[in-house]
Amino acid sequence: MSGSVRVAVIGLGFVGLPLALTYAMKGARVIGVDALPRVVEEINAGVSHHLEAYQGKTLPEILREQLAQGRFRATTSYEEAAREVDHYIVTVGLPVNNGDPDLSPLKNCALTLGKVLKKGDTIMIRSTVVPGTTEEVIQPILEEASGLVAGTDFFLTYCSERIAEGRAFEEFIKMPLVLGGVNPASAEKGKELLAFINDTEVTISTIRIVETAKVIENIQRDVNIAMVQEFARFSEAFGVDTFELIKVANTHSRVNLLTPGPGVGGFCLPNALYYLLPKANELNVSMPLISTARRINDNVPETLVKMLEAALHEAGKNLANSQIAVLGLAMKDFSNDDRVSPISDLIACLQAKSANVRSYDPAVPSRHEHKMDSLEAAVRGADAVILAAVQAEFADLDWHSICGMMGSEPILFDMKNRIPRDLDERVRMLRI
Repeated sequence: MSGSVRVAVIGLGFVGLPLALTYAMKGARVIGVDALPRVVEEINAGVSHHLEAYQGKTLPEILREQLAQGRFRATTSYEEAAREVDHYIVTVGLPVNNGDPDLSPLKNCALTLGKVLKKGDTIMIRSTVVPGTTEEVIQPILEEASGLVAGTDFFLTYCSERIAEGRAFEEFIKMPLVLGGVNPASAEKGKELLAFINDTEVTISTIRIVETAKVIENIQRDVNIAMVQEFARFSEAFGVDTFELIKVANTHSRVNLLTPGPGVGGFCLPNALYYLLPKANELNVSMPLISTARRINDNVPETLVKMLEAALHEAGKNLANSQIAVLGLAMKDFSNDDRVSPISDLIACLQAKSANVRSYDPAVPSRHEHKMDSLEAAVRGADAVILAAVQAEFADLDWHSICGMMGSEPILFDMKNRIPRDLDERVRMLRI
């Protein structure tokens, strides 16, 4: 594919914006499309809260460079994009509400896109979806709205998104990809579009397999984490270090245990089961193992609060009315994304037991009543400090100083295996 590729990336969130900028850095002319005018205005002003970086440059720096060079701009208008591009990559997410995936944002996107679709255009879906969505839901909407036929008049493909937040640029270029098309010609067009930025081999399969594989990739990690959460409870009762246990087990070349934490967060892993269940229920297929794993992970915040409550009780304190400082609100370390964060559930559990919670996270832009503007404001006078997610500011904290700011008989709850083990004897340590 030549350097004159013209592409629109629809959805400018944690996946879409770095993806659009990756294409722009490689020389494509890129238009980013988002439904939120505020997001579009900020992006066109060179403003972003993303923590991504590539080759020594932060995402906001890359954004401003590409805006200045005229290779990228954002808009809310599909019509504007359609006048300039012939490739579309859709990264619109499927929210999950009470276990039910909401396809309406993706359906609305397909309807609007279908109305501006031209013969010869290529559409690539890169959202995580319920298996079958591309061909059973999106394709009919596109065809009805456009009057065109997929595979004949336009090309339709699905490519699963595999990046980890914080490594987006690198993984867009280096992560092996899998792709499906409604016909071989569509698959070939999709492969060309991917090859413009990706240096790896692209595996071609059917859309149904690629959609399902994406969901299963996430579910296997969810199940792995549920398993190590149970190992953590065993380790705690047995009096051994959970992280050391996992480190030793992982010396086996065929073992890859993940590490426990305050729960499973983010938009992908906690929702993966709920993307699979609608199709499983339609097919009358029972999935008890992965459903149990999800319940285990959902219950982790409550379990950890009970551990803290017991430790406070041993110190002669009650959780109710105790001052609890929570460091880190993001869904994982070194992230500014607090969507579907288990730490939100942890705080809710603490507040339900009448604890006085003060939190601090310098990277997360979201505002909360319990969120403080400084580390000291969160920690000063606290009965317990919970390290729930790591940010750059927390990586080399002086924990002796932290303890000095806390109240009497302080408790440190290390959920990330980061707090030194040689602190003052008066400090009670809790670990997962």
